[in-house]
Amino acid sequence: MTPARLLASCLLCSATAVPVCATELAALPSTDSLLVLERTSRQLSRTKDPIWDLRLIAAGEQIQRFDAVTGRAHRQTADRHRTGTRAPLPVGRYSLGPIEPLGPGDPAELGPIWIGIEPLFPTGRGHLGIHLDPSANRNANSGTLGCVGLVHRADMLQLAELIQRHQVTALVVNE
Repeated sequence: MTPARLLASCLLCSATAVPVCATELAALPSTDSLLVLERTSRQLSRTKDPIWDLRLIAAGEQIQRFDAVTGRAHRQTADRHRTGTRAPLPVGRYSLGPIEPLGPGDPAELGPIWIGIEPLFPTGRGHLGIHLDPSANRNANSGTLGCVGLVHRADMLQLAELIQRHQVTALVVNE
């Protein structure tokens, strides 16, 4: 994806999400790397969770993309700025925290790795991250409480490796 196409896709951001998109992405040096999360028209076949596209962009080019979910299938239109709604992440820019391996004392529903994300705009949401959704397309736990859940375990491990390699520090959520 060219920088111009990335910028054009970010222009689709909500007018209320001024904290991100066109202006901030245009200000990024072409050598910066970031993750971009956008809704697709696809959905998981069994649970009907919408599939979101999580792309890693480095030096203005798409490096890799991953299928992800955010929120629960039946909560996609809930208030994205209120905690407890099980809605998708609010549109905006987030900083990435460290990649943290999870162990036996952590909830199995989070998978093997947790990458914390912090909104860089005012919102009622907190305790957010990127993790595996081991229940994706399997049962009523499919989807997330509002985090980004990758659908495939191997993708989660690959994403963590790519984030480290490309020194990714930001996530932009578009509609």
